[in-house]
Amino acid sequence: MSTTLTRTAADTTVPVAGTYELDPSHSSADFTVRHLGLSKVRGGVAIVSGIVTIAEDPTQSSVEAVLDAASFNTGAADRDAHVRGADFLDVEQYPHVTYRSTGVRQDGSDWKVDGELTIRDTTQPVTLDVTFEGSNRDPWGNGRIAFSGSTEIDREAFGITWNQALETGGVLVGKQVKITIDAQAVAQG
Repeated sequence: MSTTLTRTAADTTVPVAGTYELDPSHSSADFTVRHLGLSKVRGGVAIVSGIVTIAEDPTQSSVEAVLDAASFNTGAADRDAHVRGADFLDVEQYPHVTYRSTGVRQDGSDWKVDGELTIRDTTQPVTLDVTFEGSNRDPWGNGRIAFSGSTEIDREAFGITWNQALETGGVLVGKQVKITIDAQAVAQG
């Protein structure tokens, strides 16, 4: 078993080529959305599974991830139940949110991962700004890599259009949703 987990490619440090399985217990997908145009509501959904394939040429790498829409959580039971319902995520019909990359390109020492995000059976192109956070071996000798990523989406582009107009102007829930991802993956084979 090689002890080297990283290499230099495209003048930056990247993981060694191989297939890595996302570790749901050490990965998260979090979001922020405006409430009343004033404050930010934060929450998250669980990452269920995923595969990261690092190619010899890093621009040929790929990622696929599945998130559990029913795990949507902001810490407010009534709000969470509403968002899991038909007005927003409709988890009874659409239990998963998925992301599949379509391309990888370098941006300095960071990377842009172009892909397709599917929410409620609607797929839209979404680019993640990705940073390779490093690698290490766990106490059992498994090679692990970590990435962070971020993007912003318009929820209405995914058919999530419910809102409530305010008497003072504006709306209850913002259209723009900021998403941050912290992912750890385990080398396979």
